[in-house]
Amino acid sequence: MRLSKRPAEAVLGRREVWREGLGVAIATSAYGVSFGALAVASGLDVWQTCVLSLLMFTGGSQFAFIGVFGAGGISALPSAIASAALLGVRNVAYGMRMSPTIGPGFFRRMAAAQVTIDESTAVAISQNTPPLRRLGFWITGVGVFIGWNITTLVGALLGDVLGDPKSWGLDAAAAAAFLALLWPRLKQRQAIAVGVAAAVIAAALTPFLMPGLPVLVAAVVAIVVGWFNWLGRDEKPSVSAEASA
Repeated sequence: MRLSKRPAEAVLGRREVWREGLGVAIATSAYGVSFGALAVASGLDVWQTCVLSLLMFTGGSQFAFIGVFGAGGISALPSAIASAALLGVRNVAYGMRMSPTIGPGFFRRMAAAQVTIDESTAVAISQNTPPLRRLGFWITGVGVFIGWNITTLVGALLGDVLGDPKSWGLDAAAAAAFLALLWPRLKQRQAIAVGVAAAVIAAALTPFLMPGLPVLVAAVVAIVVGWFNWLGRDEKPSVSAEASA
């Protein structure tokens, strides 16, 4: 009986990953309308806006770029590039984390590098088995890439018609998707400690640091808390359960 249930459980698991990945992709892609509209308002034309999404393809870096560029014009271009690059550093850590999941192969890794972002990494690491992690990574990464570029074009073309993107609530779409991913994982004191510490640090530093830097500092705090396993020493049953899964 137990063996006969495994194929059905596998199918259900894959369906759940598809729903999760596509849900995150849709929520994140909606925010692309905001980027397209703001990029054109900052001085880029439609073509430049679309190329930026195709090649850079990391929301935080893109918004940092147009924020600095819009404030200072062409003279601020070096600062805009530096800000975008600084925020893109986190993707290097994501790539290291996703390398075992993606597997070998030059072309596969090249394709994966383009879609290794916050969302694809978050969905992947929330799964329980390597096949589901791999599936979640590709569904989310490719889904966001396609959706983000389509909505970037829409936002760039219809920015004046749409008005302020924040009035549509698009600025909260990506945050809501991340919260939906995070909430089910807050079952142990260690995970709660990491989440609370990172959130407090990011909120406290936001008024004083340039956009994106509070998130990077909060990530360092999360790594330190997780590395020393503070408040997590009484969670041995969860380790044995994971090993038996």
